[in-house]
This record gives sequence, C-alpha cells and structure tokens, in this order.
Amino acid sequence: MRSRQKKIIPASNILKIHSIISLIVRFVLGGIFITAGIPKILDTASFAGIIYNYHLLPDMLINVFAITLPWLEVLLGSMLITGIWMPGTVILYNSLMLTFIAALSFNFTRGLDISCGCFSTNAGDIIDMDIIFRDIIILIASMYLFFMVFIKKMTSNTIFAKK
Repeated sequence: MRSRQKKIIPASNILKIHSIISLIVRFVLGGIFITAGIPKILDTASFAGIIYNYHLLPDMLINVFAITLPWLEVLLGSMLITGIWMPGTVILYNSLMLTFIAALSFNFTRGLDISCGCFSTNAGDIIDMDIIFRDIIILIASMYLFFMVFIKKMTSNTIFAKK
C-alpha cells in the first residue's frame, strides 16, 4: 500500500498567487474609485445636492466635501492602480469605505429615500440593502489589500533587516 502524502505548496507559490490577486484587486478597486469620482467632478453642483440630502454635514461643509471628495476618490484610485504609497492609500481607501457604509446605513435606517450618489449624480440608485451590501463587498476586497500590503511590509522588513 502506498502511503498518501500531502502535497505542500511552497510558500513562494502562495506569495505569487497573493501577489497576482492583490494586483487584480488593486486595479478593480482603483477603477471603482475613479469611475465613482469622475461624474461627481463633472457635476459638482448635483453632487452637493446629494450630500445635502444625507443630512450629515453642516451646510457650510457641503460644498467643500462636494469639491474635494471626488478628487480624493480619483487620486486614491490612481494611486492604487499605480501602486504609489500603498500603506497610506489602503488606509485611506478603507477609511472612506467605512465612512460610506456608515452614511448609507444611517440613512437607510432613517428611512430616507435618497440617491446614494455613489457612481453618478443622477437621482437613481436609491439607498437600499443592495447598495450597502455592494459597498461591504468592496470593503472586504480593500481589507484584503490592506492586510496584503502590511503583511508584505512586515515580512520584507523582517527578511531584509540587517543583523
């Protein structure tokens, strides 16, 4: 009788697989933020109206957010795709996703029938559980990327540290 041996996948292969998955996730998440930011940049006034409908910010901050948030989304999306300053980028990306989910959930529980303003400034995309669930999926992907960036950073610091 032959004994069954478990096949052990070398750590280098696992790292290669995770590197490929991370690259794909970076491009998808970057594309999501760029796609979400551009329509808001092109129609800042409508986006300000959407922010106003959330009833979360004082009136004096609405225009500031309507102008800066879309540019931040495009910038973070571009940084993810190009791989620039990944630790800070993934922290900011995750922070924004948590903020978006909190704002959507808060207004959903309040029963407001308002547009989410996620990917356009049109009156469509009323906040519902599907939109919140979609953002949670995006958050899970960005959390994966967060852990991969920091695990890679920790292991590379350990492996290449001078002794």
